[in-house]
Amino acid sequence: MRTTKVLTLSLPPEMVKEVERLVKDENRTKSELFREALRKYINDKRWQQIRQWGLRTSQELGISTDKEIDELIHKYRKAKN
Repeated sequence: MRTTKVLTLSLPPEMVKEVERLVKDENRTKSELFREALRKYINDKRWQQIRQWGLRTSQELGISTDKEIDELIHKYRKAKN
């Protein structure tokens, strides 16, 4: 029983050549290469969403400098102790 799904992917010929070169140079499978690329893409998207949330939140709170952020963190930590 398979625990993974198989997907079909269409790529332009020049990209296929690059993928085949990478697979050969790095001694890995195409699946490994694409899994790694997709993990990185998903991770980058998550960080992008976090940064956008941080920007919106800082604007809502009127925070405009790193110093203000540090002060808020310091106050929060002090209040927790």
